[in-house]
Amino acid sequence: MFDGSMTMFLHALNYPSHILGNTHRYRTHNKPRSNPALAIPPSSILLQTEESGNSPESKKSSGSGTASTSSDSTSSLVSQASTVGIIGGVSIDSTLNFLKKLVGWSSKDGEDSLPFVLCSDPVLSKELLSHERGLSPYLSSKSAHFQLDHTPIVENLRHKRVFLENSGARCIVMPCHISHSWHDEVSEGCSVPFLHMGECVARELKEAKLKPLEAGSPLRIGVLGTNATLTSGFYQDKLQNEGFEVVLPDKATMEHTVIPAIEALDRKDMEGARNLVRIALQVLLVRAVNTVILASDDMRDLLPRDDPILKKCIDPMDALARSTIKWAQSTEKGT
Repeated sequence: MFDGSMTMFLHALNYPSHILGNTHRYRTHNKPRSNPALAIPPSSILLQTEESGNSPESKKSSGSGTASTSSDSTSSLVSQASTVGIIGGVSIDSTLNFLKKLVGWSSKDGEDSLPFVLCSDPVLSKELLSHERGLSPYLSSKSAHFQLDHTPIVENLRHKRVFLENSGARCIVMPCHISHSWHDEVSEGCSVPFLHMGECVARELKEAKLKPLEAGSPLRIGVLGTNATLTSGFYQDKLQNEGFEVVLPDKATMEHTVIPAIEALDRKDMEGARNLVRIALQVLLVRAVNTVILASDDMRDLLPRDDPILKKCIDPMDALARSTIKWAQSTEKGT
């Protein structure tokens, strides 16, 4: 998939070291971290240029740790107008799954795959996972969710966003559900388009021109995810903006299927988690929803690809990948 592409792994934040490699060889040569006293381990940056592109020189950091918002092209890692900046989320597997779709779908017609810069930070991943798993199921209101102090997570995400802007990204995406809880704060002041996964999936549903399952009823879209994702409310907001009626799991469904499913997953009880997720989906589907947005990578991955119930679900990551490709195509055409 990445054959012929030059890749570069960098350490972000203070850039203490560089790792060079070619992904088509499936190996890298690591140097030891030059500053073991850093409180936060450096992030991983995967840079892909077009097949004919040269590996750009990276600008050495001043070491101040201050995020610059300038977009001086002379110091950018990449300069293609269709370069995508990707901020990794809770799971590196989910991030790479999104990247696989983005690269594969953008090159399926023989075109060069999109140039991209991927920033994946294990510290951020742990913070996001802790928030997603740790949010009390009794904090059921959106206001209660935002009363919690998420400053470290927001600042980390903003730092990644600024780094990607300065690296030459012309569009930024976050293939992570829970990260979108703070999309507005993270995207504030961004100099390039910053796609929102909720807007992408809501727009696709609107363009699909669905018809209500029951005559005289509004178009209903179900959303299934973790308590943290549902409490943040961003999927509900984006869907309602497009005129859909949003159906969420009720309290009993959350308490007896969704939350126990996540707990079973944490215990590695995959079969138990799978059965509970199926029940939660069925409960939503019997409420006459046209489709269910499966806003959890863990839940999606529990179900086999050929599971019939998945045909009634939408993966927001797919919508984000398609929207990113459409953005790149419009950019290349100058529209």
